[in-house]
Amino acid sequence: MSKETPCIAVCFIDPKTKLCLGCGRTLPEIARWGKMDSAERLDTMALLPARMAEAGLEPSSTYAAKRTSAAT
Repeated sequence: MSKETPCIAVCFIDPKTKLCLGCGRTLPEIARWGKMDSAERLDTMALLPARMAEAGLEPSSTYAAKRTSAAT
């Protein structure tokens, strides 16, 4: 995956928070991602850990670790 994407291929939108459980982005952010410039992507990515914590969701690194350990 690119360094300019938080995607970890755990694409599921939480119905309560409307955030992707894998990366914390909203559907509009996901849809616009390819059209965003690098600065906008990095700015958005900087917000994601706090956004997920505020929503009570596990950070994407936790999901990535679970996927890695499940695959081995």
